[in-house]
Amino acid sequence: MPNLDALLRLDRPDDYARWRDLKLARAPQRLDELIVEVRNPRQLSAAEHAALVDRCRRANMAIYVSGLGPMADKAIPRRLGEQLGLIRLDHNPGADQDAITSLCVQTGAYHSAYIPYTDRPLAWHTDGYYNTPNRQINAFILHCVQPAAAGGVNGLIDPEMLYIRLREQEPDLILALTAAAAMTIPANIVDGVELRPPSVGPVFWRGDFGHLALRYTDRRRNIQWRDDAATKTAIEAIRALLDDPATPSFHARLDAGCGVVCNNVLHSRSRFNDAPETNRLLYRARYYDRIAGT
Repeated sequence: MPNLDALLRLDRPDDYARWRDLKLARAPQRLDELIVEVRNPRQLSAAEHAALVDRCRRANMAIYVSGLGPMADKAIPRRLGEQLGLIRLDHNPGADQDAITSLCVQTGAYHSAYIPYTDRPLAWHTDGYYNTPNRQINAFILHCVQPAAAGGVNGLIDPEMLYIRLREQEPDLILALTAAAAMTIPANIVDGVELRPPSVGPVFWRGDFGHLALRYTDRRRNIQWRDDAATKTAIEAIRALLDDPATPSFHARLDAGCGVVCNNVLHSRSRFNDAPETNRLLYRARYYDRIAGT
């Protein structure tokens, strides 16, 4: 990675071109290039660990496939994360007491108000885009305990690939998206009580570990973009690229015992249907850490 501050300021085009060319040369082209077979995610072999880190270094994500089947054991994502240097879990309000979230259809008063706990589709986003600057999410793990009867396909896009497409289209788009107040998520207030303060920040910025970080949601309500023509143009460009088949993306329907480890890539989820007696269940662990070695 070249000097990241210079990369975001656009003032070293030669450094950017070298980084871009290396990134594109190493980036996986097919879904199967992301897949790593592991015997037991709770106890990776040296080769399995190296393969997962390699995929995350090249694409910021990996998909692991194991033969564990529908095992409801939160130690699976927790131990997997620890082996990859992921220790600091985000204790978000929707998570269980252990900070690992059970993603399934829930009808309680709190969870039913949020799309991740329904069977509805989830638009493109990064996790924790509404978090305060000192609680930014740098990685997450999704572990599938039980897939849906139909649907529930996850879309995945490497933020660095989106950055390249935007910059190649028009470098000034990057200037708008690195503005300090480009995107504001208003405070979450319920019954007059502020559950979460407003979150104000850029879309692209220098992350905690010196990496290119992305904070984004494709939601259209309860979000405030900086009110200027440049930001409007940049957001329209992002939305167009996310819908463009030419933008490198992967789509995977996770089976039981399989999962995603990533440096908080852009992701989406299609609508799904549960079987009468079997509900879709994924465990989600969000981290302030980044996958070690990437």
